[in-house]
Amino acid sequence: MKNIKSHFTFLKAERSGILCIIALIFSVQGIYFYTNPTATNSNLFASQEVRAYQQQIDSLKLIALNTKPKRFPFNPNFISDYKGFTLGMSTEEIDRLHEFRAKNKYVNSAKEFQTITKVSDSLLNEIAPYFKFPEWVTQKKKRKQTYISKTYTKKEATILKKIDINKATVEELRKVYGIGEKLSARIVSYRTKLGGFTTKSELDKVYGLKPEVIEKIWKRFYVGEVKITKIDINKATVEELRKVYGIGEKLSVRIVNYRTKLGGFVIKTQLNDVYGLKPEVIEKVWKHFYIQKPNISKINLNNCTLEQLQKVPYIHYELADEIVNQRILREGFKNFEELSKIRNFPSDKLQIIELYLHIQ
Repeated sequence: MKNIKSHFTFLKAERSGILCIIALIFSVQGIYFYTNPTATNSNLFASQEVRAYQQQIDSLKLIALNTKPKRFPFNPNFISDYKGFTLGMSTEEIDRLHEFRAKNKYVNSAKEFQTITKVSDSLLNEIAPYFKFPEWVTQKKKRKQTYISKTYTKKEATILKKIDINKATVEELRKVYGIGEKLSARIVSYRTKLGGFTTKSELDKVYGLKPEVIEKIWKRFYVGEVKITKIDINKATVEELRKVYGIGEKLSVRIVNYRTKLGGFVIKTQLNDVYGLKPEVIEKVWKHFYIQKPNISKINLNNCTLEQLQKVPYIHYELADEIVNQRILREGFKNFEELSKIRNFPSDKLQIIELYLHIQ
């Protein structure tokens, strides 16, 4: 304990030296604090000039953050991973382009680029203006567009007024873009076969005419009035029936066979029973034909035989047998309305059936 205490016992001269050293340290620190040129001075940062410089620095930083990198024209066929990333493309979109290029194929238009990469419309609209394709690609497109434009303009310039297509010559038809020598001759031949076009839809049946060409035809021509000499449908041949748009070889034969079975058409509604005839085709038929009623030998409903009844349209064997049985039970029919009460009788055809019968 005495040894430890002896370490903290100082002489008067030693104590005076220690105090001098402490005073010297504080003095040096005070001088350093007040004379250091880099020391913080609150008045310095409060000055107007420093604040102005700081505002300029902040503005430049903000502009740098909001400024997008400048883009230059580039060939989309050579987009690298980094380039695609800076453009805003996803990894999948970049990979699709690289897979396409790996097949030694090239993108030649912005539309083709979108088809291959499947980028969104918004991204395509943003980067497409910077696409730069080789001159041979752009020049080829310009030449093709110029050629089409000049050709179309030249043909359109010849269209002064519409012409009746039923009077148009082969040369006039060939002026329509898309119609050559064969098609123009084919149109005239089909028109002759029909006896003249009566509706626009009839032109659709000309073999080889595409919809876009037909559209151009009606910008140049119109369907004029055709004088049609109507024919008695009960005397019409298969060839005459085939001239109606919508009636081919099978339908024309079917009409003639059904007419023979009836002994001749009596009213227009009978044509509706020919299988396969559409309402719009039947409407065209009556523009070319009329009905001259054939001479019908009516049979007496109350004394005719089963065989005679079967010859009446719409009456088959079972129905004829039922009519004969009912006639016996009723002791003869007094009017045609009684027929409609027979089971399975076609009441909607009663008016036609009456044309072939009479009651005595």
